[in-house]
Amino acid sequence: MKYSLLDLAPVTEEGTAATALHNAADIAQHAEKWGYSRFWMAEHHNMEGIASAATAVALGYVASKTEHIRVGSAGIMLPNHAPFVVAEQFGTLDALYPGRVDLGLGRAPGTDGATLRALRRSPNDAENFPRDVQELLGYLAEVQPADVIKAVPGYGQKIPVWLLGSSTFGAQLAAHLGLPYAFASHFAPDYLHHALKAYRDNFKPSQYLDKPYVAAAMNVFAADSETDARYMMSSMQQQFIALRRGMPGKLKAPVEDISRMGSPQEIAGANHALTYTAVGTKDTVSRHMNQFIDDTGIDELILTCHGYDHDARLRSFEIASEVLNER
Repeated sequence: MKYSLLDLAPVTEEGTAATALHNAADIAQHAEKWGYSRFWMAEHHNMEGIASAATAVALGYVASKTEHIRVGSAGIMLPNHAPFVVAEQFGTLDALYPGRVDLGLGRAPGTDGATLRALRRSPNDAENFPRDVQELLGYLAEVQPADVIKAVPGYGQKIPVWLLGSSTFGAQLAAHLGLPYAFASHFAPDYLHHALKAYRDNFKPSQYLDKPYVAAAMNVFAADSETDARYMMSSMQQQFIALRRGMPGKLKAPVEDISRMGSPQEIAGANHALTYTAVGTKDTVSRHMNQFIDDTGIDELILTCHGYDHDARLRSFEIASEVLNER
């Protein structure tokens, strides 16, 4: 089975967006040596701790620093954009790096209401998501004689389009359109199995796929000791606590005792969001990752590690690749 990476280009308390993007390219360079199939980045706006807001631009940089690993979005939040512009952007990426580009699409805005207004969008735009996906697919298809509008670059390039989700909505739409589907179980565990079942049960073969193809994400905090792994994960726990408080910011440095950083309820909430997390030494994460794969029957595993220290993140992904290569 394939395994891939999702990177949110975390900006740390001591770091900058530039450092985060350079780190993303460095991780991608290592990832293609370790056997990862894809390197995906996500669109978030007005988030001081995430540097991948201009996702297509960031992916172009990563692609320029790598040789063969696929690069893609997980995802482009389609309600924030005109489908035609997205087709042109990813058509341009594919023209520059042919056969290496994926386009994953999400329905959530990935930001707050004030930022939506700054993007010149409306919260109601998400209701048009199914129509917008089909419009975008049309721009990436072969041009017909009657077509007045062409996405240049874009049309006829057959860029793989994925639908992403954290509920059953995206799963059902992906099944209806016959597209590959990826579930965001790394932060939204509750509907994982419901979504996978909905996708598989309702899948209709299409020009894109003849059978279902599904990926799911999990966090991995792997280190050479259990203590180091849990220390690394504490930054992500703090990030969830801050988000729930409505105080998102740069990624905080890890702490030895996470219980000091929030109430028991806040920590329980963060740990629930991180239900699908492999944390520990190689043996420990191997059990977690293999159990996740066996329980879900996924075709592809997507790993993410929102850690503070760059070298620790690299080591985490390296250990995970060893586990998966042995599988």
